Amino acid sequence: MPGTIVALSTPPGVSGIAVIRISGDDAFTIVDKVFSGKTKLSPAQSHTIHYGTIYDNETPVDTVLASVFHSPNSYTSEDTVEISCHGGYAITGEIIRVLIANGAVAAEAGEFTKRAFLNGKLDLTQAEAVADIIHSESTAGALTAVRQLLGGFKRRLSELRSQLADIAALLELELDFADEDIEITNKSLIIKKIMEAETYCRLLSESYHSAEVLRNGYYIGLAGYPNSGKSTLFNSLLGKIRAIVSPKPGTTRDYIEDSLIIGGIVVRLIDTAGIRNSEDEIEVEGIKLAHSALKQCNMILIVNDCYSDIRQSDMLLMNIKDINPDTKVILLQNKIDKFEGTFESIVPDEIYISAKTGLGLDLLKEQIKTEAESSSVRINDVLVNQRQARLLGNAADLLHTAGDALNQGVENELVSLDIRNAVDSLGEISGERFSEEVLNNIFGRFCIGK
Repeated sequence: MPGTIVALSTPPGVSGIAVIRISGDDAFTIVDKVFSGKTKLSPAQSHTIHYGTIYDNETPVDTVLASVFHSPNSYTSEDTVEISCHGGYAITGEIIRVLIANGAVAAEAGEFTKRAFLNGKLDLTQAEAVADIIHSESTAGALTAVRQLLGGFKRRLSELRSQLADIAALLELELDFADEDIEITNKSLIIKKIMEAETYCRLLSESYHSAEVLRNGYYIGLAGYPNSGKSTLFNSLLGKIRAIVSPKPGTTRDYIEDSLIIGGIVVRLIDTAGIRNSEDEIEVEGIKLAHSALKQCNMILIVNDCYSDIRQSDMLLMNIKDINPDTKVILLQNKIDKFEGTFESIVPDEIYISAKTGLGLDLLKEQIKTEAESSSVRINDVLVNQRQARLLGNAADLLHTAGDALNQGVENELVSLDIRNAVDSLGEISGERFSEEVLNNIFGRFCIGK
């Protein structure tokens, strides 16, 4: 690719060290203009580290370590130098300025990994795994992404595409013998293989929401009538004062979000505005935001003030369930420290707590842990994202159509067309087929320097 790019590859700010990466045909030439050590970097052996000083003309900028990677044995498959310097905004900014003044250009977001893809070092599933490693909120998510980076998903897709292409070729070959009434394919065996491929694609596509839990966290929304104790519960679960608690109804106008770790999974807790009929325009907007936030949640906790009326939130519970049919909804009977009556029976999906004293919160956390873990138990070696899920779902639909058509005696030519379209869809996942728009969408979400 034209141009030699440079960027800071570690987070900006105060730190012990920082790493600046420069990659491209002129990487060594540019660095040699400003680096002074025992030897020039251009003739240095690949995968070696050299101590020296970066100069701006005659002015020393910083003492550094320069790591040398000769093409094609580098991350981008291009000549690459990684400069380890002292951390901080001033020094890193000055070194990058000096390198740009000597011929480098500032890298765009994700451009190093984009070059790795275009140069054949990674396929798209591996490139997207890099982003997941960086951004995963859980250890399990990061480790799954590492396994994907090592190429397991890439190999499985390649094998599947090859198998389906062979099936399509067999069906097309049989057309050449149609006039002789010769059948060279075992239809039942082919249908079985198509169904297996469809099942694999479908299961992976449906694992997207589970993957999102490992990638971004498990979202829990707190909902209920005003003064039911949502904000008190929010603070108690976080172990800190984060939301304002007041006996005055309607204190929470906007939703508040914070996170905690439960069972090794990042839990995103959202405290929403109390739901009620209101004439206050700001409060009405807050209630709309509450419903919008709840739609994004993996679990919704309806907080009820059982001291006022143990069944007063039943209608709200039914309404929330109707609006969010695929979301786990639990009713929390709060303020049991004040409750003077007796609970006639324990109702399924109800937990009895006191957000104020902490009574019952251990049971609630255990329930959250169980639900969060079960939501991601399907994830093995692939952290499917939205783009991949869409393409896998499309491939599964095409294979389902092909299997049904073959079973009903539809002409091989039409069946083969559906199978080859499924192969193309899988090829878009790995990057065998891609457009510049797709690449910009993928790598534009990367940080600059990766």
